[in-house]
Amino acid sequence: MFASVKSFGVDGIGGYPVTVEVNSSNGLPSFEIVGLPDAAVKESRERVRAAIKNCGYSFPPSRLTVNLAPADKRKVGTVYDLPILVGILAAQGSARSKAERVIGIPDDDMAFLGELSLDGEVRPILGALPMAIAARRSGVKHLFLPAENASEAAFADQVNVYPVSNVRELIAHLRGEESITPAAEPDVSAWDDTVLDFADVKGQENIKRAFEIAAAGGHNILVVGSPGAGKSMMAKRLPTIMPDMSREEMISCTEIYSVAGLTSRAHPVIASRPFRAPHHTVSAAGLAGGGSVPRPGEISLAHNGVLFLDELPEFRSDVLEVLRQPLEDGEVTVSRVSGTVKYPSRFMLVCAMNPCKCGWFGHPSGRCKCSPLDIRRYHSRISGPLLDRIDLIVQVPSLEFEELRSRKPGESSASIKKRVDAARAVQRKRYGDSSLCNAAIGPKELRTFCALSPSCEELMHMAFDTMGLTARSYDRILRVARTIADLAGEEKISEEHLAEAIQYRTHDFREG
Repeated sequence: MFASVKSFGVDGIGGYPVTVEVNSSNGLPSFEIVGLPDAAVKESRERVRAAIKNCGYSFPPSRLTVNLAPADKRKVGTVYDLPILVGILAAQGSARSKAERVIGIPDDDMAFLGELSLDGEVRPILGALPMAIAARRSGVKHLFLPAENASEAAFADQVNVYPVSNVRELIAHLRGEESITPAAEPDVSAWDDTVLDFADVKGQENIKRAFEIAAAGGHNILVVGSPGAGKSMMAKRLPTIMPDMSREEMISCTEIYSVAGLTSRAHPVIASRPFRAPHHTVSAAGLAGGGSVPRPGEISLAHNGVLFLDELPEFRSDVLEVLRQPLEDGEVTVSRVSGTVKYPSRFMLVCAMNPCKCGWFGHPSGRCKCSPLDIRRYHSRISGPLLDRIDLIVQVPSLEFEELRSRKPGESSASIKKRVDAARAVQRKRYGDSSLCNAAIGPKELRTFCALSPSCEELMHMAFDTMGLTARSYDRILRVARTIADLAGEEKISEEHLAEAIQYRTHDFREG
């Protein structure tokens, strides 16, 4: 007696098909699972056995062998409980008459996912969306999974997703006794829980301008200033002026969050730009991802959004150096003995720091007691290669009393976002790619769309010699100038645009 049931697994953030093969034969009663199962998969034997009995069905007193194919790929997690149960009930009934069967063998266009409780309840799993997308690609039309994951999986589209709360409900559906209604795709347009606004920020118009440029071109930015100047306040409001996410961006972000177990029934889809702000005690693995079973880290959770590193020099140097490769490649590679996985990590890096260890260097109060050596030692915690990957470096001045007491609201995020959206629309049309912005363009686009006039070439030559620019910082200045021109609605980069881009590199905060 044999039955085959379709299921899926997750590798990195991508789903792949798994076939659950169940064979029931004569011999001493036993229950074995093969196909490189991990401990959680092996433990499913007891969960499945108890769930079948507690739901009123008989567990076969025979020799049961369950194979998870492909057998050379390690299977992890509790996602295979439900397909194993369905396979056992189908194999048990294959030698009986149709009236005696609990269920028949499922059709080829059906797949099952889910963890079981001992009484037959179906519990949520990780990675529902990646596996639903893999199901769609594999030609599966009917996907049965936990009710809590149904809205998330329904976002994959073109697959009928059936929310299953317990085993009895599933059996009744498969027997044609009581149908389960497929889940509807969540309406992400109805979600709007934004409470932050740039209108709350007093003064600091020049710094707001820098954040607007960063959002318009997807540029990395470092803000330097004394405590209370508004660095963190503005960084937290950056996602409110960034363009709305496309459906493809929502799917890619939700895949990451689903694998990490960070989606919920209330918000099954990541519909707004992520904002991640890890504490400076985070480890390199916590930032990049890893573990015995690799999981995405903070830089992947910030994909399509913002990674905010407050108190930048307080991060360990090995943690900061982890950022270098993802900032260039837009992905992070995690290698372990069991294999290598890649996570997308195209994010905006926003950093904030004090000008010195005590935080008051350059403050009008004169409270700083740090020596020049102390300041240089504090700034040396940030490596040159990392600084070279930051497009805009701006100093945040302390607010005057008159600015603080002013009741006049600043420009709203909605108003700034209109200009950012207009600049991004220009970039989409220019590059013919909705995901490509000025910060991510390559050498070919730089030569074509960032060509300089003779007067701009002279200005750039002067800046290159006096500032000691590298080839990377030279390119980044051109990209920022391109963004400034886009915000101004200009087709060509002018001296004014280039000068503004250069001034975002002229501030050397490391001078003590």
